[in-house]
Amino acid sequence: MKKIFLIIEREFTTRVKKKSFIITTILVPLLMAALMVVPFLIQSFLKDTEKKTIVVLDRSGLAAQALPNTDELTFVFCPDASLDSLKQAFRTQEWYAIVDIGATDDDRNVPIGMYSFKQTNLDVQNHIEESMEKAVERYKLEAYNIPGLDTIMDSVKTQLSVKTYLWGEDGKEKASFTFLYMGISYLFGFLIYIFIVMFGSMVIRGVIEEKTSRIVEVIVSSVKPFQLMMGKILGVASVGLLQFIIWVVLTFAIYLVVMQTLLDPSAAASTGGMAVDGSTLPLAATFDLRAMLESIDFVSIIGAFILYFLFGYLLYASLYAAIGSAVENEADTQQLVLPVTIPLGIGLFIMLHTFQYPNSALSFWCSIIPFTSPMVMMARIPFGVPFWEVALSLSLLLITFVGMAWIAGKIYRVGILMYGKKPSFKQIWQWLVRKA
Repeated sequence: MKKIFLIIEREFTTRVKKKSFIITTILVPLLMAALMVVPFLIQSFLKDTEKKTIVVLDRSGLAAQALPNTDELTFVFCPDASLDSLKQAFRTQEWYAIVDIGATDDDRNVPIGMYSFKQTNLDVQNHIEESMEKAVERYKLEAYNIPGLDTIMDSVKTQLSVKTYLWGEDGKEKASFTFLYMGISYLFGFLIYIFIVMFGSMVIRGVIEEKTSRIVEVIVSSVKPFQLMMGKILGVASVGLLQFIIWVVLTFAIYLVVMQTLLDPSAAASTGGMAVDGSTLPLAATFDLRAMLESIDFVSIIGAFILYFLFGYLLYASLYAAIGSAVENEADTQQLVLPVTIPLGIGLFIMLHTFQYPNSALSFWCSIIPFTSPMVMMARIPFGVPFWEVALSLSLLLITFVGMAWIAGKIYRVGILMYGKKPSFKQIWQWLVRKA
């Protein structure tokens, strides 16, 4: 064990001192925080507030009431003009667009056309469509001559939302937020997939570098090949876990600092909400956010993520190490890596199914099978999974890792000192069945 710890220490110190490690450790949190903050900034500060003048040629008689002026849009009605004359005038005027609304047909519908020399804003199109749809609907209803139509329409307006609750074993209920759980499932499951591929590739490159430089010949004279393989795998795992923790802490720290700067707490106190760029979020939204956060079992999710990341990485890294020992350059790894990455890809696709059906038979079995369980189980855990299922899944994952490490060790022991020829699958099988 002492020799393994020495190799782990060597792998760890060598990698954390690299410029690439330091740069990625700093840049990734900045990029992740930017991905969370930039959409907010775009929506809040970069919103299109340019004043737009839209000329309306209305032959239906419905647009005057349906299209009132707004802060950004000014509608100019020209009922007596023709489309051709407006098109000629458009070249000399600072108009944004011309809207041509035709006369009502037998079904009381109206055709609408929008003309401009430049692509029009989708928000403007939607505003005109929605406004005219309401006007036409009202026009159709008026044909029925219903007394007190305004009162009836106001009374039937309804907006419903389904709030879901879960009963715990103690009988208490708590709010459930499916879309939030889907987002968390996708995030952690995809992170495990990315980390396994990324750090597994680091294991392959590390083994190939030592093999091609003949350093490994000196190392194996002091330690057993299996000890070298395990030390390398665990060393890279410790680097990956440290980097992930730093990423999480820095990302949320940067995000909280930026959002705290953008939000104005003093305005929120006086308006009963939270002020963002001059607008006020209702206080109810704050309570919804609090309920959403309280419904998430962060301890279980983060704990499961760490365990599935470590065990899943160890399982696949042992196979990656065996592949690296069997070849002399990265170009030769493609054929051998494919059978290893296929289960990872399958787990990623099944994870997408698990978001909607976390308790289906496919989701259950793939969260138990070790080669797919790191991604699929992480997609299930935010929705609530019985403890025995998690324990069974982790136990099988750990047992499979031990078995794969033993198999990979036999390949590693022979392949690490093989040079000059890329082995075939037949030769690798012979290494496996060869007696020690």
